[in-house]
Amino acid sequence: MINNPLASLFGKSPIKPLQEHMSVVLECAEQLSAFMDASTSGDWEAAAKIHDKIHSTEQQADELKKQLRLHLPKSLFMPVSRSDLLELLSVQDKVANRTKDISGLMLGRKMAVPAQLQPQMKELVSAAIAVVQQASKAINELDELLESGFAGNEIDLIENMVEALDELERKTDQLERDLRHQLFALESELPPIDVMFLYQTIDNIGELADRAESIGGRLQRLLAR
Repeated sequence: MINNPLASLFGKSPIKPLQEHMSVVLECAEQLSAFMDASTSGDWEAAAKIHDKIHSTEQQADELKKQLRLHLPKSLFMPVSRSDLLELLSVQDKVANRTKDISGLMLGRKMAVPAQLQPQMKELVSAAIAVVQQASKAINELDELLESGFAGNEIDLIENMVEALDELERKTDQLERDLRHQLFALESELPPIDVMFLYQTIDNIGELADRAESIGGRLQRLLAR
């Protein structure tokens, strides 16, 4: 039941397509966990299949982004600016892009994660995915926020969700720092080129979480207007 007269008048709300796009982005990111399991166990055939799925969902997200951009009205009769929605869409899409980058880099080099680092690497990936999951939960509240007219308890709910998002990202930052320190301690035992790409992979996983956290920042901008 839509209570807000503005929302009821807006027959083609872009919120649902935005949520659908985020759902595909989340599906893309969540596959990184299985990819990491396959790659750290050296099962590159399985890893390649999962990478193909990641690539496919990333392309699906790209197509949804394109369609939303093409069909988003020039002016929106709702308390959300067109530019804010496009920025939010762009940030969401970068999460899928970075997921594809991580699996592509590891698969392309058949990157062997040292056994001593594998538990921490998997933990870092799980933590980054948790940030994306939290961002998706917040995005799924946007239609409720619209119905409330950007007021009341729904704002508090989203602000709390964004705070939880920030906390999850800080946890990822700490795991990233710990993993980099552990890799530093092993550097002399590993081929330098492998070390370089391991650092890059760790950075990319951290950036995946950063991009998901940015979704919360864009939501706060919506609330502030």
